[in-house]
Amino acid sequence: MMITITGLSNIKYQEWLTLWSAYLEFYKTELNPQQAALTFKRLSDASQTDMFGYAIIKNQNVVGIVHLISHASTWTKLPYCYLQDLFIDANYRNQGLARKLIEFSYDECKNNYDRVYWLTHKSNDNARLLYNRVATETGFIQYKKSLN
Repeated sequence: MMITITGLSNIKYQEWLTLWSAYLEFYKTELNPQQAALTFKRLSDASQTDMFGYAIIKNQNVVGIVHLISHASTWTKLPYCYLQDLFIDANYRNQGLARKLIEFSYDECKNNYDRVYWLTHKSNDNARLLYNRVATETGFIQYKKSLN
């Protein structure tokens, strides 16, 4: 069993889009095709330093993705890294692949960021089992107001 993690610039748009679409479906969200193309462009463009992403490949199949966003903080000298999206194909879950992507993200960020953090829906029980093992729940509640 061969498992590798690579930058999104090393995979095909369609491979990413299949996983991205399934992720959006999981969260009952729709985005237009132009937004998907823009998102992939941002995540896979090496000159874009505030957004980046990785894919996990098992036996030559792209089976998972993680998207990261860098931003400054008023609380620390080093920036934070927001793990915005994490998704593993349903056929490959419970094999430790999500954990590998999280730990890879930690390794990529450890020298240049103060922390890696993320949100998940309170009903995402399976993911929360993993998250409780690899990070600390902060107790914060997110609020949002859509502007567009």
